Amino acid sequence: MSDITEKLECLIIGSGPAGYTAAIYAARADMKPVLYTGMEPGGQLTTTTEVDNFPGYPEGIDGPTMMIQLQQQAERFGTQVRIGMATAVEFSKETGGYHKVTIDDSKIIEAKTVIISTGASAKYLGLPSEEKLKGGGVSACAVCDGFFYRGQEVAIVGAGDTAAEEATYLAKICSKVTMLVRRDEMRASKAMQHRVNNTPNIEMLYNTEVDEVLGENVVEGIRVVNNQTGEKKEIAVTGLFVAIGHKPNTDIFKGQLDMYETGYLITKPGSTHTNIPGVFAAGDVQDSQYRQAVTAAGTGCMAALDAERYLSSLN
Repeated sequence: MSDITEKLECLIIGSGPAGYTAAIYAARADMKPVLYTGMEPGGQLTTTTEVDNFPGYPEGIDGPTMMIQLQQQAERFGTQVRIGMATAVEFSKETGGYHKVTIDDSKIIEAKTVIISTGASAKYLGLPSEEKLKGGGVSACAVCDGFFYRGQEVAIVGAGDTAAEEATYLAKICSKVTMLVRRDEMRASKAMQHRVNNTPNIEMLYNTEVDEVLGENVVEGIRVVNNQTGEKKEIAVTGLFVAIGHKPNTDIFKGQLDMYETGYLITKPGSTHTNIPGVFAAGDVQDSQYRQAVTAAGTGCMAALDAERYLSSLN
């Protein structure tokens, strides 16, 4: 491992809407931020084909292009965007202390403020056919992508409150929703189960798992298997939504930052402050509820403003 090579006012870890928005605000405040992209530059939106619900794009925009434009905007104000991943952290508990962050197991950076925007990763089924058709009909966000399947038949995998909520959302715009539940009952709350069962165009299939996603370039159907009888059948759908949860990318912060049992970072109410002075969290890494690009961008703005005020208080 190399010696310490840099001391910074502001280090941003992660490059989705939260990280880039934080960078824009931090750079305009002359904090000279350095942003490390993480292993997925641009975050989850780089796997989304069309973004129609972010303000300012009347014709919509594809996710990768939007992330490139956000990066360019951050760089225009002086942000240094670097490819690299934070692999270890050593946060100072003292107000005004420097926080050590190791990049790619080799480079140590010290920063007075650290904005964490490492996001969360959607859990998928792990099928090769599913991986191939991500962005071609396989999605982990019904609110983001459901609009593109208006009037069509779709399927959703999951059994919890999120899956039930997304199924009823899809049922409002799609002609039919087939809900696939691995067990013989749902895990969702009774209220959410009642909502699903009272929606006429939702069909429930219990003890059912996806065996393969069908289609070459876009989803044309799914083959499912009954895990009790072994019986397989094909269902014609144009979209498959996976709602089996998200995992926040917070493993390297365990033992230093307060987090919920689910791994999401805890921020102080009405702010992006973590339990460590000078360390802030923005975006999906601390948001298990909304998980939208626009809300992530909003908390990125908040984190930069909080960091700026923190630095000002030290002087």
